[in-house]
Amino acid sequence: MAMKDDKDQWDVVIDPSRAWWLVDLREIWRYRDLLVLLVRRDLLAVYKQTILGPAWQVVQPLLTSLTFAVIFGFLARMSEAGIPPLLFYMSGVVPWLFFANVTNRTAQTLVFNAQLMTKVYYPRLISPIATTLSSSVSFLVQLGAFALFALYYHLSGLHAWTLGKELAMLPVLVLVLMSIGFGAGLIVASITTKFRDFGLLLGFGIQLLMYLSPVIFPLSRVPEGGVLRRFLELNPMTPVIEGFRAVLVGSAMDWSTLVYGASCGMVLVVVGILVFQRAERSFADFI
Repeated sequence: MAMKDDKDQWDVVIDPSRAWWLVDLREIWRYRDLLVLLVRRDLLAVYKQTILGPAWQVVQPLLTSLTFAVIFGFLARMSEAGIPPLLFYMSGVVPWLFFANVTNRTAQTLVFNAQLMTKVYYPRLISPIATTLSSSVSFLVQLGAFALFALYYHLSGLHAWTLGKELAMLPVLVLVLMSIGFGAGLIVASITTKFRDFGLLLGFGIQLLMYLSPVIFPLSRVPEGGVLRRFLELNPMTPVIEGFRAVLVGSAMDWSTLVYGASCGMVLVVVGILVFQRAERSFADFI
């Protein structure tokens, strides 16, 4: 750029080619090769130099579910009657871990990719999309592990329920779950660039939110009209977890409540993208 004698004046001013609230999907598609590389990097980096490697994908939800089954299922009797405690808790833990991973990793994506973002240009949305897709691969592996356990319980006669027409709702549940985690992660990621405290508080907040979600107990055990019931119904993760249980283990489910969860997911994605792109112009100044 050439500059006049007055240092406050420029001969050439470069402005963004599009408004900050517009998403250029064609540009993201042009960088699809980078997206694939980032997904591959995320998958390899998590389990690099570990003894169990990808087996951690199964170990984490299994150990968590076993702990919940012993404490809350066998001792506290909080699981749903007629469903083996391990299957009951695994059907809630697997989608919850997916939500937690998507939210946490998306929220930290700007900090983790700071060196790349300050050196080369690429659509910044590529980074959080890559973390979401890599988390989705882990989720599918964990869902497959659950299917093996469910098959064992079915063949052994310990759980007679089989998959039904509710299985058609599984892709919808996955999309709603992904949208809630992705949108929330984008919002926190944008705020974290200026205030790192939010990134530190996020892990605690998600852990606390788990106890306000029907992960360790079914919604049917909470009395209607109470304060706890109202908090649970306001939580968009409640119909999602209940939906996964209805599909995977045959729990009762009012599918009309999923509209609320889907609406919250769409709002979070739209707001998250807008906040993310608004803050995108100052990313390099803070990270």
